[in-house]
Amino acid sequence: MKYSIDKQKRPVYLQIYRQIRDDITSGTFEFNSKLPSKRLLADEVGVSTITVEHAYSLLCDEGYIEPRERSGYFVIFSPNDGFAEVSHISKSLKDHATSAHTTFSISLLSKTMRKVLTDYNEVILEKSPNVGCVELRTALKQYLARNRGINVEIEQIVIGSGAEYLYRLIVDLLGRDKVYAIESPSYQKIEQVYHAAGVKYDLLPLCDDGIDGAALAKTNADVLHTTPYRSFPSGVTASASKRYEYIRWSDKSNRFIIESDYDSEFSVYAKPTETLFALSDKDNVIYLNTFSKTISPSLRVGYMVLPKRLVKPFNDKLGFYSCTVPTFEQFVLAELINNGDFERHINRERRNKRREMKKTQKE
Repeated sequence: MKYSIDKQKRPVYLQIYRQIRDDITSGTFEFNSKLPSKRLLADEVGVSTITVEHAYSLLCDEGYIEPRERSGYFVIFSPNDGFAEVSHISKSLKDHATSAHTTFSISLLSKTMRKVLTDYNEVILEKSPNVGCVELRTALKQYLARNRGINVEIEQIVIGSGAEYLYRLIVDLLGRDKVYAIESPSYQKIEQVYHAAGVKYDLLPLCDDGIDGAALAKTNADVLHTTPYRSFPSGVTASASKRYEYIRWSDKSNRFIIESDYDSEFSVYAKPTETLFALSDKDNVIYLNTFSKTISPSLRVGYMVLPKRLVKPFNDKLGFYSCTVPTFEQFVLAELINNGDFERHINRERRNKRREMKKTQKE
């Protein structure tokens, strides 16, 4: 298998990872087939074995392959996975299901606020555009492309005061006549929002690797609301096979996926798990994230990324709603992203989590 690597571009190990991942999902490497040894692939590509090891580690982390003692690396991804019997969520996953607690520097936040006050002056008193300030949406567009593999236009990004507010907007956008499916167990407020909106919803049981395939196949839902990475409170992360199963499920009868991605930025792995939005080519995934987990619970700022085909319907139907996040807070967040402080904070938290994990493993 010949891979093309451009050493002048993005990290080489990510190029190798993506090309092998694509070969796995396309069936070039079939289920249970063996990958080339690290040394063989390194010689072929012209890189070090450490670089290949990084790529293989990512593939292991995301559930595409697994190492087998004295045998090498084997593919465990199957495009036909699903429809299995329900398995219980392991106790270890439950034990590690926690919401993100961060220690964002208050002095850094204060410094950024002062800079925004100086730079923007009276502009912070102006009303924000209904979908959010261009400054923050532009910063998010660039951040998502760099860090989450999500390449969109700013017109697809909508700012709102927290996830619950955005959930309700989505119900108004997609319609109360739709049936919504949510994970069980899941974040309590998700069910509360759908109940308050008066819509029908199904509870789909979680297994160790994501939503039970049989339950997903049986539901008559039009919309799947899922948290693929560390679903709260179970701590379950959907495997690679399971994420593609969600995408296949959505490719019928004008279905949509709502992807809540509140915690993946704090993944201890080399890179956050790829989003359904980035993996799918169906233009039917609505991506949501929030700064309440990454910076502070008191910062009630969230955002959603709409598929292109929903931008006009959103503007026509809901574009009259005023943005619920103050202009000042949006400018502060845009400054934190643009000057790199936000990403440095994320990386620092991830390093701390890795140290804690290693310490726990030693104990």
